[in-house]
Amino acid sequence: MTKFSDLALDPRVLQAVAEAGYETPTPIQAQAIPPALEGRDVLGIAQTGTGKTASFSLPMITLLGQGRARARMPRSLVLCPTRELAAQVAENFDTYAKHTKLTKALLIGGVAFGEQDKLIDRGVDVLIATPGRLLDHFERGKLLLTGVQIMVVDEADRMLDMGFIPDIERIFNLTPFTRQTFFFSATMAPEIERITKTFLSNPVKIEVARQSTTSETIEQALVQFTPSRKDRSFAEKRAVLRALIRAEGETCTNAIIFCNRKMDVDVVAKSLKSHGFNAAPIHGDLDQSQRMKTLDGFRDGSLQLLVASDVAARGLDIPSVSHVFNFDLPSHPEDYVHRIGRTGRAGRKGKAFSIATPHDEKYLTNIESLVKQEIPRGSLPEGFTLPEARERDDRRKDDRRREDRAPKGKGPKPPRDTAPREVQPEVQVVAPAPAPAPAPQHVHTHGTGHHQHHHREDRRDDRRRNDRDDRVVGMGDHVPDFLLRSFKLKEQPADETPEPQVEEATAE
Repeated sequence: MTKFSDLALDPRVLQAVAEAGYETPTPIQAQAIPPALEGRDVLGIAQTGTGKTASFSLPMITLLGQGRARARMPRSLVLCPTRELAAQVAENFDTYAKHTKLTKALLIGGVAFGEQDKLIDRGVDVLIATPGRLLDHFERGKLLLTGVQIMVVDEADRMLDMGFIPDIERIFNLTPFTRQTFFFSATMAPEIERITKTFLSNPVKIEVARQSTTSETIEQALVQFTPSRKDRSFAEKRAVLRALIRAEGETCTNAIIFCNRKMDVDVVAKSLKSHGFNAAPIHGDLDQSQRMKTLDGFRDGSLQLLVASDVAARGLDIPSVSHVFNFDLPSHPEDYVHRIGRTGRAGRKGKAFSIATPHDEKYLTNIESLVKQEIPRGSLPEGFTLPEARERDDRRKDDRRREDRAPKGKGPKPPRDTAPREVQPEVQVVAPAPAPAPAPQHVHTHGTGHHQHHHREDRRDDRRRNDRDDRVVGMGDHVPDFLLRSFKLKEQPADETPEPQVEEATAE
């Protein structure tokens, strides 16, 4: 069996590896380190949790042992999709390079530019960054990539999912074509394959596991249930999750719970805390300091349940995670592999539970098609039932509320086997109001023109009288007076100014 001491690594690196407690390399480490030390490009295809970080960090430290960094010109570059993964890679370099004089800098969002600029100005051997923050520094003129000797792209398929591929291609074009490239991905999508053919030179391809397979050390279970009502699906899924955690008992020492949406992460974490669980959320909208504080608590055991979005699906090197719960089935089937890969690491046993409703059928089909196997079906914990009785009580309460709000005199509907009593409708006959008498006209003569005036006072009296006699409900046969009027201009002699004449119109 190959040991680290059999590899041509720097003695200082071997000393650090031994102090970390490692003796035997993982398959991808054993296959990637020798060609990397020879200066060849490496294309690694392996699922998460197989030790990819050490497979490129150990040869990088050895190759960079000779030489000196210059200001603003890093000698090597490691690109990571998320802040958490970048921070973890930086911790690995601190562990393996502690006996060397190599310097490093970490460029991630959520940290002030000033401190990062100071590190770059002094010169660094290893620059670990997320693509967006790296390009920010480059565009500000604070960074040059012409001195990069080794470039690493970690979790390339996650870069594709997050839309970083155009940034990756731009960064590749900013580095020298003579660089050595390490490219790692869990899957080989067509876009990823195109990039490797474009920017890698005759790489050594290493595939330690079938693409998109789940680890055999993980016990998987799919728990399916049908919500009692559509609008109660979210609440009942939370009840199922709590029941599964309680059913695992003390074997669930810690767990990561994955949700698809950030808002659901907060709600699920708050719900778990309200039911007495030690839980906290982590997602991309939280401050970097809060995210790191939460991760540190999860690592040291002070936090038991970590409710996360897919920002934490990769790169969390916490070997002792006992359980993973998929509160939501991921919409991208590759994320299922990476999520459950947080448990069962370093040869340990782990459990992964997924909660699904009939609405998730298409996601389940895609996942099982990707992993080339059916996820074993589990059952709801013994003694657990959905709150159907409470649902019936709620419906009864709703019925009583509707009865209370019903207008008086209209009782509940009679039973189906009882014939309803015939009720004669009450008919109110409204006699039509008599047609108003024609209003008298008073004629005034002014010269040759005649001007006719209606007596509006008489009409008002008629309307008041009619209103007192009969109350009009709607229009009916009673047409308002203003609709019966027409305003016409009579012909006037040319030398006279026409005056408006009002004539009475009658309804047809």
